Amino acid sequence: MVTTSDARPERAYLDHAATTVIRPAARDAYLEASLVQGNPSSVHTSGRRARAVLDEALASIAERLGVPRSWLILTSGGTEADNLAIRAVALGAQAADARRRAVAVAATDHPAVLATARSLESPQVAPGETPPGIEARILPVDGAGILELDAVAAALADGAVGVLSAALVNNETGAVQDIGTLASVARQHGTWVHTDAVQGIGHVPTPSWDDVDLMSLSGHKIGAPVGVGVLVAKPEVPLAVTSTGGGQQRGVRSGTLDAAHAAAFAAAFAELMDHREEENARYRALAGRLRAGIAAVDPEARFTLPESSPQAGHVVHVRFPGADTDSLLFLLDERGVDCSAGSACSAGVTQASPVLAAMGISDAEARGALRLSFGWSSTERDVDLFLAALPEALQKARAVGSLFG
Repeated sequence: MVTTSDARPERAYLDHAATTVIRPAARDAYLEASLVQGNPSSVHTSGRRARAVLDEALASIAERLGVPRSWLILTSGGTEADNLAIRAVALGAQAADARRRAVAVAATDHPAVLATARSLESPQVAPGETPPGIEARILPVDGAGILELDAVAAALADGAVGVLSAALVNNETGAVQDIGTLASVARQHGTWVHTDAVQGIGHVPTPSWDDVDLMSLSGHKIGAPVGVGVLVAKPEVPLAVTSTGGGQQRGVRSGTLDAAHAAAFAAAFAELMDHREEENARYRALAGRLRAGIAAVDPEARFTLPESSPQAGHVVHVRFPGADTDSLLFLLDERGVDCSAGSACSAGVTQASPVLAAMGISDAEARGALRLSFGWSSTERDVDLFLAALPEALQKARAVGSLFG
């Protein structure tokens, strides 16, 4: 195996959709901000200095999003931002209007959205009784992972849905939703619109704020450390209080604000947004090289999304018929390739993909699925290392797969 100059085995990192490498600018910003002592909520000199670091970071993020700073709610990451967007808005909308007794989410959305929506539902009640909880309406997608507009319209038609949520870019396949068209349907019924932009921000155009009321972002997907995220929420959106305490952040999420992580997020976000055009051009070139190489190695490989389908350029989702997924991941890992089968938010367990199932892909057809994803540090060498490791790993994974029929 090829080794690096410090004698460690050379590895190809193709799992940036799970977490990307910390950008040097973000690391430096974190270290500098962490030296500023004081609680940003304190009124003494040290507290005001810490507050200045926080305010500067929030102002930078807001500027690049094109929103007022007051719209930003810092979170611990994308999962918490999604939880707030679904739970707090669903409860807040229902408190404002008792008829708002449902939420609508895409069947392919991130577990942080789907599980939160389902958690709002109450246990079964007797026929004819009205459930006291909030109904989760799961919206179907087509074979390319795009929401079916007729089904969306039908789900919203009775005016009961408080919030509609659809990921800007699917975290597993890279499929891109048309948020503007979805919003035009939602507006007819007074439904708030949320998009999980964790996987999409900087990779595809940011939706118009005329269409979106809430947006979730995560630091470790853009080159900031794990442990920081942002929920962008318009001030008119009804947010129920889900965390009590000191009343920070519009009273919605109490707790001491983390200036150092906010500074790191701001630095990573600035670099991402200021260089997104050249970065995305590079990702698409790498994806093209990867697709061509995979097709040459294995003509039986099936790309889940055709190149003509709306998708982000940094994700390539491919299925190798007959291969055992766990074995393929292990064998590639053994040969110096880091990649995944899908979402990294399932407690480290590889399992049948709900995303592929929602797209009409059977468990048998989903076997041998890999998600390969690029980030700011990706190079052609990553692609070449993967392609060099693939033939032997695939041969052995198919041998294992044949044992299970």
